[in-house]
Amino acid sequence: MGITLKQAQTAVQAAHEKAIEMGVKMNIAVVDSGANLVAFIRMDDAWLGSLDISIKKAKTARFFDMPTGAIGGLSQPGGSLYNIEHSNGGLITFPGGIPIKNSEGQIFGAIGVSGSTVEDDHAVAEAGVRALEGQ
Repeated sequence: MGITLKQAQTAVQAAHEKAIEMGVKMNIAVVDSGANLVAFIRMDDAWLGSLDISIKKAKTARFFDMPTGAIGGLSQPGGSLYNIEHSNGGLITFPGGIPIKNSEGQIFGAIGVSGSTVEDDHAVAEAGVRALEGQ
């Protein structure tokens, strides 16, 4: 089964709280196991351009069941996934998207965050993932 709305909202809330703690304005998206958007927030004054990026980060993480930063390493010139970002209607291959696993270790969704540096994006996404550990 995919992530529930309640679980998605829990992840978004935890990520939102982390963003506030860090003093960054983020767009935060959660998708289900089919990469369909379940929950989304855009913090006040978060970059408009990051709205689409956050959703694509979540979808990319689910499409390939790995963090988007890992895909970025594989998609560099000479890499085994070079140019993959042009597939699936456009992927994001830098940090900020992370798959979410259930208590059995199965991926049942993903979170994507955008609005600051990729390091900040990843840290905020990790907070969302941690909020669902063991569920």
